[in-house]
Order: sequence, then C-alpha cells, then structure tokens
Amino acid sequence: MTYLRKPEWLKTKLQSNAQFVRVNTIVKAHGLHTICSSGRCPNMSECWNKGTATFMILGEICTRSCRFCNTITGRPLPPDPTEPDKLAESIQLMKLHHAVITSVDRDDLQDGGAAHWAETIRTVKLKNPATTLEVLIPDFDGKTALIDLIITEKPDIISHNLETVSRLTSSIRTKAKYNTSLNVLGYIASRGIVSKTGIMLGLGEKEEEVLALMDDALSVGCSILTIGQYMQPSRQNIPVSEYITPEKFEEYKQIGLQKGFRVVESAPLVRSSYCAEKHIQ
Repeated sequence: MTYLRKPEWLKTKLQSNAQFVRVNTIVKAHGLHTICSSGRCPNMSECWNKGTATFMILGEICTRSCRFCNTITGRPLPPDPTEPDKLAESIQLMKLHHAVITSVDRDDLQDGGAAHWAETIRTVKLKNPATTLEVLIPDFDGKTALIDLIITEKPDIISHNLETVSRLTSSIRTKAKYNTSLNVLGYIASRGIVSKTGIMLGLGEKEEEVLALMDDALSVGCSILTIGQYMQPSRQNIPVSEYITPEKFEEYKQIGLQKGFRVVESAPLVRSSYCAEKHIQ
C-alpha cells in the first residue's frame, strides 16, 4: 500500500513553558487521560500553554473500533467512582481557564456512561466555577433521555462530531450513523445549548459532500464547526486519501461562515477542541 508523504504545513514542534510543565505533571500524578496526548494532537503544547486541556473520562478502552481512531478497543473496566473528584481537583490545580471533556464509547454500560458524565460535569463545575466547560459526547445511540442527563448540568457547549460526510460514515465509524449524529446535534440545539460538531478531511470525501454536510448541520441548529486534516495515527488505521491544502481549508471556512455558522475553525492542524476557549464568546 502506498502512503502519502506528509507535507511541510503539517509538521509541528513541541513547545513548553511553565504552564505546560505544570499541566503535564498534574495529569501524570493524578492518573488522568487526555485526548491531547493519547490522540497525539499537534496542538497540545499550544493549548496547554494557554491554559486549556481536553480530558478523556470513562477509561481509555473503547467499545467501538472506528477506522480513523487509535484508541484501544476492547472490554473496558468499570467506571472509576473517584474520577469526577480527581478531574475537578486537577483542573483546579492546573488553573485552567477552559476545559474540554470527552470520553470513549461505553456501549457495555446500560446508560452508555451518561450518569458518570453528569456527575463529572457537576463536580468539575462545583470546584471550578470560573472555568468554562465544553463536553464532546458520544451519540448514546441517539437516546434523548441519556443526553438530557448531560444537558441538565448545563455545560457551556455540547459537541458531538459527525467526523466525516454521509457517504463515508459507515466505512470509517463503527456502529455510529450519520443521521443519528445529526439528530443528537439537533436535540442539543433544541434544548438551548450551543451545539458544535467537527469533521476530518482527507478520507476521500468530495467538495459537494462537505458542503452538503454543512447544510445538514446548520439545518438542525448546529452553530460551530471545526474542520481539520485526517492524519493516520497507525498503520492499522485507514490511510490518508489526500492532504488538503491550507488554502482549501480557508475556502471551506469562508463558505461555512457565509452559510451561517457562528464559528468555523478550519485549517490542517485544527482538531475539535482547537481554540475551544474562544467558542464560548
């Protein structure tokens, strides 16, 4: 199989300052999982240096095996009842201005982990009233009663990623369905919470499909969109079909804003939590 050479615009260098070192030390000391490091995010140092971090709850083993993701798939351990307190205390010690919380999929749990999610949000907000909060949630199989458990805790933004265009969803996402994800985004917006989604380019999508996805997301009330380059995390994951130029990303940004999104973050290194602290404003 032929692998595409990574272009210069995707090469980054890790930069650290006292804030980065403090966040990294606390993450390790408290046994926390961050999608920043496990997802090999190219913006990790930039975000940590600015006082923003993305945490992954409910363990590090996912019950799904999406072809774009390098998270371990298997049988997860039971949820850690001390995790909400540990996460809340860590955010307090890190003095974060903004935090993003995400999780693995927990199809092994009757509620998909929704109650643990709610407890985590509640505890984090109680101990960190000045820290703004975004949550990036699974689809919970589209069950609105479970999504309501999270909405009730009133995070500032609730995000759920479409990941890719409709045609490619079944080939790269395990179990997840395009229309289910759209319904989740629509339900969040209908309850008065800011609804946000993210997609990757370079998986074989066509421009007209990306534009159709924008229209779909806007039609259900989603107001924030992130667009980034898919980068193959390992040889076991689906290979990159194409590296999209920075100019094309900028074009998609302008189109998205013209179509009606309140915020569009679109660039090769953008990930769903990139510049998340600005989206609160």
